[in-house]
Amino acid sequence: MKKLHFSTTINASREKVWKTMLDPESYKQWVNVSWPGSYYEGGWKKGTKMKFIGGDNQGGTLVTIVDLRQNEFILANHIAVINSDGSEDRESDVAKGWIGSTESYTFTEKDGVTELAIEINTTPEWEKMFTDGWPKALAKLKEICEG
Repeated sequence: MKKLHFSTTINASREKVWKTMLDPESYKQWVNVSWPGSYYEGGWKKGTKMKFIGGDNQGGTLVTIVDLRQNEFILANHIAVINSDGSEDRESDVAKGWIGSTESYTFTEKDGVTELAIEINTTPEWEKMFTDGWPKALAKLKEICEG
């Protein structure tokens, strides 16, 4: 696995950044800059499973929320790939490349400014998707939060 880091500072409280990042409607606004049509199904709660789906029936990924501390931290572990027909795949080479990868989000506030730090552990074949997408998505999240 390769560890990737992304971060941004946002002139807003971490509560606002948290809410804007995770609310289903505002999530679509910032994530679609990099991954058009993307959305999620499920709830942001420790121990739950969530589906992250790409646009145009591209499929997606299934995660377990390993840790969640309100307005502070989220850790998600990828446990399967979701095929375009909605079925879960844990056996293909693509799935094996996703399973075990993790994403964490840390929200730190100082003097009304929030730093959002993202750490992703992934295989090299997915690195470009993240390095191309996350900077644009974070810039849009910052714009929404500060607007």
